Amino acid sequence: MRLETNDMRTMSEATRTGVSRLAQEAHAGRDIVLTSNSQPVAGVVSIDKLARMQHLDEVESDLRLLTLAWTRVLTDNGRHHRLEDVAAEFGVDLDTEDDESQA
Repeated sequence: MRLETNDMRTMSEATRTGVSRLAQEAHAGRDIVLTSNSQPVAGVVSIDKLARMQHLDEVESDLRLLTLAWTRVLTDNGRHHRLEDVAAEFGVDLDTEDDESQA
């Protein structure tokens, strides 16, 4: 991940600047990277940019699920296994409640 370094501020600088000023700058479109011990630790961005980033996270998750589904469809060899058969093969009794549910 690449960070723009033209607007990095230490936590001390951010404290002196104040939350209101940082929020105004973010609202105006300036992305601010906050650092601690010379390492980026947080970003201050506009609410529009945050909404876009959250939407992109959702789209990424959906694409991962779609990829998994297509992989399963394309590699399906037609053989399917019943849960009861697999459980029996591993010695699991599906009719027995585990100890925690009885407590």
